[in-house]
Amino acid sequence: MQNHLLLETIKTTLQKSKVEKLAAIASEETFSVKDLIDLSFYHDEQIGFRAAWILENVYTAHQLRFLPHTIYFLDKLPQQHNLSALRHYVKILAFMTKKNAAEAVKKIVAGYDTGHLVEVVFAWLIDEKIPVAIKSHCLNILANLNTKHHWIREELLQTMDFLVDKESIAFFAKVKQIRKQLSVCS
Repeated sequence: MQNHLLLETIKTTLQKSKVEKLAAIASEETFSVKDLIDLSFYHDEQIGFRAAWILENVYTAHQLRFLPHTIYFLDKLPQQHNLSALRHYVKILAFMTKKNAAEAVKKIVAGYDTGHLVEVVFAWLIDEKIPVAIKSHCLNILANLNTKHHWIREELLQTMDFLVDKESIAFFAKVKQIRKQLSVCS
């Protein structure tokens, strides 16, 4: 499936089963993960969202196809401004930074200069326009990267203290989970 065929395919509403099929097609090298990343920045936000959704499914179900494009993904992540696509981007990054991530992913993240990503993720966390679902993944990312950037812990604790009364009950529950994770890491 060429890039233009992929674009035509995702112009219409997608069901989860179709997203999974498209992720499987991507895993068979019919179109590249790079094509999906590029399409996630498409001017039509619905197409960008669908591309990011497929991208997340490629990462979770066909990680070996995603791996060669991990640096490209990490480089492009700060530029994602489509909030619907960003939700999938931060979810992928949360998976990538988990302590039980695949060794190949851990190695890439360990060798990547994540300092800029940390700054961007903190900015999203405090941005009032960012939905709570994205902020929830941002909390995970920052807590996960605390092992690489030890200064994150104190900043994150202070930021959560500041935000906890401004956000939803769901955010409060996530903050409790992150505090527990950070106390184990200290």
